[in-house]
Amino acid sequence: MRLAIVARGRIGASPEAELVDRYAKRLRGELSVTEIGDSAPWPRFEAGRTVVLDETGKDLSSEALAAILGGWRDGGTRDVRFLIGAADGHDIATRAGADLLLGFGRATWPHMLVRAMLAEQLYRAMTILQGHPYHRAG
Repeated sequence: MRLAIVARGRIGASPEAELVDRYAKRLRGELSVTEIGDSAPWPRFEAGRTVVLDETGKDLSSEALAAILGGWRDGGTRDVRFLIGAADGHDIATRAGADLLLGFGRATWPHMLVRAMLAEQLYRAMTILQGHPYHRAG
């Protein structure tokens, strides 16, 4: 299954970008990251599932996120994209079109940090599905 983070704004050369790159490399080509301008329209998505990162989204455990992704994968989903909006979040249509609204708790997080947190959680979910010890080895 291919995973994609599609995020508004530029992360640049930063510690957060290094973390995103670290987890993307660990996923060996299964994770791509695309940046778009704050006012640009979202790219057209032909198939797959869409997860929208949103403050009103579900606060899932790592195991629960892995189970959802595993269910989608086992059901034939090949592509899952994760949308990270600009500072004002997502519009109603974007939220309504999501297969899942995902939140990282009730706190407000900087968008650059959300990218790193999401990349780590995607890596963690994939290792859970593979039975790899990363999830509890720390």
